Amino acid sequence: MFGPFALVVAALFTGAAFYINWAEQPARLALDDRSLLQEWKPSYARGFLMQASLAVIGFILGLLEWLVTGKVVWLAGGAALLANWPFTIFAILPVNRALEETPLERANEETRALIERWGMLHGVRSALGAVSLGLFLWASI
Repeated sequence: MFGPFALVVAALFTGAAFYINWAEQPARLALDDRSLLQEWKPSYARGFLMQASLAVIGFILGLLEWLVTGKVVWLAGGAALLANWPFTIFAILPVNRALEETPLERANEETRALIERWGMLHGVRSALGAVSLGLFLWASI
């Protein structure tokens, strides 16, 4: 009974993550350095809240479905979503902090390089979402 909701949450997470990597990130990289940073800061703040919440909710729903059905693949799908938390904390957060601490007037080529790195790291989040979605789809069959 929790599985369909877990599947929807994983699809929302994955869709948002792919949108960032395939649409938003390339569009922002077309901007000058100052505008690039100016766009990234509020975009990241809004996206973080949404994706962090979806990762936790998806994990909880996958966990609950595993407890109800005994199918460990539900737990694995939830764990794949939740894996975004430690990955974000240990791999992405140092880049985020450097970008958040950079004043707009000091944006330069280093800022651009950090945002490019951030985009590559965010691709891992997209991949973890896709793994979770795939596992939830498999569990649903």
